Amino acid sequence: MTGKHSGSCLCGGVTFEITGEFKNFFLCHCNRCRKGTGTVHGANLFAQPAELTWLSGEDQVRVYHLPGTRHAKSFCTTCGSALPGRDAASGLVVAPAGSLDSPVTIEPSAHIMMADKADWEEALKDAPQFDKYPE
Repeated sequence: MTGKHSGSCLCGGVTFEITGEFKNFFLCHCNRCRKGTGTVHGANLFAQPAELTWLSGEDQVRVYHLPGTRHAKSFCTTCGSALPGRDAASGLVVAPAGSLDSPVTIEPSAHIMMADKADWEEALKDAPQFDKYPE
C-alpha cells in the first residue's frame, strides 16, 4: 500500500491521514449525496485497501448511517465539514475530495447516478463565472 494523503475539516479541529492509493473518483448525483453536501453532487475518492488514521480531533468525528441503506456520512461536530469514513470489513476508505489538504492527483472517474440528478443541474453550464465573489 503506497501513497499518503492528508486532510482536515474547516475549523482545523480534525486532521487525518490516508495511506493507500485512490482507485476511483466518483461524482455522485444521487439525492442522498446532494442532501449530504448541499451541492449538485458528492465528490468522493475511493481507496481499497487503505488505512485511515485520525491525527487529531477523533472525538469530534461523528458518522450518520441512513437507516435501511449502506449510505453513511462522517462529519466534524464543530464545523460540519464532511470527513472520510472507513468500512472495517472491506478496508474501503471513502474520502470527500474537498477534505484533502494534499493534492488530488487522480482525475474524476465518472459521474454516477445521473438518473437522479437535480432538475436545476442543466442550467449550471449557462451560469456566469467569476474568479472571486461578485460585487
